Amino acid sequence: MNQKLKIAVIGLKGLPAFGGAAVVGESIINELKNQYDFTVLSISSHTNEKSGYRNNYFQKVFKKIPFGKINILYYYIRSAIYVLFKRFDLIHLHHRDAAFILPILRLKYNVILTTHGMVLTEKWKKYEILFSIQDKIFLNLANLITTVSQKDLKIIYSLLPNYNKIIQIPNGVTLNNINFEQADRITFASGRIIPDKGCHLFLEALQGINYNSEILIVGDYNQMSHYQKILIDLSAHLPNLHFTGLIKEKDKLFEIIGSSRIFVYPSLIESMSMVMLEVASLKVPMICSRIQENLDVFSEEEVLYFEPNNISDLREKIQWAIQNPDEMNTYANAAYSKVMDNYQWSNIAPLYANVYQSLIK
Repeated sequence: MNQKLKIAVIGLKGLPAFGGAAVVGESIINELKNQYDFTVLSISSHTNEKSGYRNNYFQKVFKKIPFGKINILYYYIRSAIYVLFKRFDLIHLHHRDAAFILPILRLKYNVILTTHGMVLTEKWKKYEILFSIQDKIFLNLANLITTVSQKDLKIIYSLLPNYNKIIQIPNGVTLNNINFEQADRITFASGRIIPDKGCHLFLEALQGINYNSEILIVGDYNQMSHYQKILIDLSAHLPNLHFTGLIKEKDKLFEIIGSSRIFVYPSLIESMSMVMLEVASLKVPMICSRIQENLDVFSEEEVLYFEPNNISDLREKIQWAIQNPDEMNTYANAAYSKVMDNYQWSNIAPLYANVYQSLIK
């Protein structure tokens, strides 16, 4: 019996995943773990699991350090050193901000780098010059770069005009085929609630609507203290609004979203939104910002769009959606069909397997 090829995964930080790139990485692993022997390198600040096997892959968990601002820097360096003294057939590195460890990894391995967003959010704008320098020096050291969005693909081509090992592989979802009983509720959700996700626009739009039913804000809003205060102040005028905090249990999260009447996602910056794919897979009608990143995935017939950063337009769209539930369900069914045809992990993960095989020595 042939032994499975060994792949180390760096950048997910901790599994089980509860949002963002970690969901992407975990989904790839779940689809391909029967073909490859995965080792996921993690840190205790991002998982409660201990080092060991779970779900047919191995997770090595490093102990976090008590210095929050450099904890992730430590994680990346620790991971790079760890793999140098082990034997793997390939490294899968997630996130462009981890590119600085590529010189270490390339001493021994071929590396696939997957980017999950090349535009910095407000939280990271102050480090823009560091990211720019890193992109120019280290990014092209990867044997191959995959991007999850057309937007990232174009940005990398502009940054590395002489680098031709770039492909786009979209994100996906695993359909669960569960139908939830609908509640009279509007929901917003994001793993990290930061200004670029537009939650403040949603709350401001609701100010001018006589909406008395439940409003849920799902996600970690402790990311930026000044922004948290803005959201709390805006919520004071909406008595039926509730902040749930971050919900890590997928079943519970999907039940909340899946039973919502409308899902509002007014983000200003995206790469390829996992949230939109997951909401569409639950057949929940969506109101989203009309940014190109979203239009690259869902059309005007599948999502009700509003002009980005336009509170009055968002307010009008929410009112229209409330008054026209049948039309909104038509949008939702069309979006679900798009996901079923184009964005299932069972069809997307094999594309990563093809890349792995092309790079394994």
